[in-house]
Amino acid sequence: MSRIGKRPVAIPSGVEVKIDGNHVKVKGPKGSLERTLHSAVKLVQEGSEITVSPVVDDSESKKFHGLSRTLLANMVEGCSKGFEKRLKLIGVGYRAAKQGNALNFTLGYSHPILFEAVAGIDLNVDKQTTIIVTGASKEDVGETAAKIRALRPPEPYHGKGVRYENEHIATKVGKAAGKK
Repeated sequence: MSRIGKRPVAIPSGVEVKIDGNHVKVKGPKGSLERTLHSAVKLVQEGSEITVSPVVDDSESKKFHGLSRTLLANMVEGCSKGFEKRLKLIGVGYRAAKQGNALNFTLGYSHPILFEAVAGIDLNVDKQTTIIVTGASKEDVGETAAKIRALRPPEPYHGKGVRYENEHIATKVGKAAGKK
C-alpha cells in the first residue's frame, strides 16, 4: 500500500465535495474543479474525510493509489486556499504590464509579447518585474507559469530572462576566464 495513499483527505469547512463513482466535483471559495479518477481506486467519504483505496490488491491498482489521493488532495486545497507561483523578470528593460486578463511583455525582442491566460487563472503584475500566477488548479497554475518562463528562459552567462522567484541559475564563466 502507498504511504501517501493511506492518509485520508480532510475536507475543510466551506468546501463541498460530491463523489459519483470515480467522478469527483469539488466546490469552494476559490473555485470549482472536477476530475474523473482512475477506475483502479475507490473513494469513500466519511464525514469530513475522504479515503482512497485500491479496488484490487494488484500492481495496477497500487500504481494509481497514491496518485489519485494526491490529485484529490490538490483539488480540495486548490478550492479552499488556491495555488500561487511567482516569476521574476531579470534584465535591463524587461517588464510586464497587465491588459485585461492578459499580460504584455517587453523581453528584449523586437516586438512586445501578449500572453493570454486560460480560464480560471489570474495573472497579476507587481512592480513591473514580478508576475503572480494564481488559481484553483495546481496543474493550470504550473503550466501557465512554465509557458511564461518559456517566453525568455534564463540564459547561462548573465542570468537574464524570466525565472521562478526562488530559482537559482548556475551561471557560466565567459570566454576571457579561460585564458592565462
